[in-house]
Amino acid sequence: MLILDMGYLPYFDFGGQEFHFGYHVVVACGYDHETQQVLVADRDKELYPLPMADLAKARGSKYQPFPPHHAWYTFEFDGGHPPVPVEVHKAIHECAAGMLEPPISNFGVKGMYKAAQRIKQWPKALSEIELRETCINTAIMIDARGGTGGGIFRYMYARFLAEAADITGVDKLHQAGNRMKTVGDCWEAVAGLFEQAYQSDDPGIALDEVCTLLPEIAALEEGVWMDLHRLTGE
Repeated sequence: MLILDMGYLPYFDFGGQEFHFGYHVVVACGYDHETQQVLVADRDKELYPLPMADLAKARGSKYQPFPPHHAWYTFEFDGGHPPVPVEVHKAIHECAAGMLEPPISNFGVKGMYKAAQRIKQWPKALSEIELRETCINTAIMIDARGGTGGGIFRYMYARFLAEAADITGVDKLHQAGNRMKTVGDCWEAVAGLFEQAYQSDDPGIALDEVCTLLPEIAALEEGVWMDLHRLTGE
């Protein structure tokens, strides 16, 4: 698994504009020594042949705030086994701790509250074109089209909590999963508001709704994560 700057990946189209994000994750699943190409599995069904030169640039990018630092991870599955309750509890507990007490205030629940404040400044800090492009990019990254961001990760975690409840026999994890699905629905609504802002004559109006909704979502999530942290810390 490789950490890359997606701005150096030729199979992405950024409309002729330069764009860099240095924490894009792919899997290298093949290599052709003669053509100097690596076969990459990304978020699409098809695999991408990537020239080694492009891969080197993507791994070595220095663009801030997330330079990839040539990071990669190798996984060995020989010792794999079905998860046991204690491992599931530990995983949930660590995830909840990270969401409640992130290393910097841009992440986790704190980051949601911070985003609500920062978004209020967008209309003053950005031109109209920049504001619209920022809004549609944010919408795509939050909902299922981008594969990351708020909504889809919450849905995935809700399904995980349902499986965790079956593994551990702790029914309250089912309840937490249902609450997390509701949070995912809220994030999808936020994505819709960002898209409305992109299309609106006055993007600022829709952004006002986003800034109102985000603290409410943060409070909902904070409640779920706190309950999960207590539930799995025993």
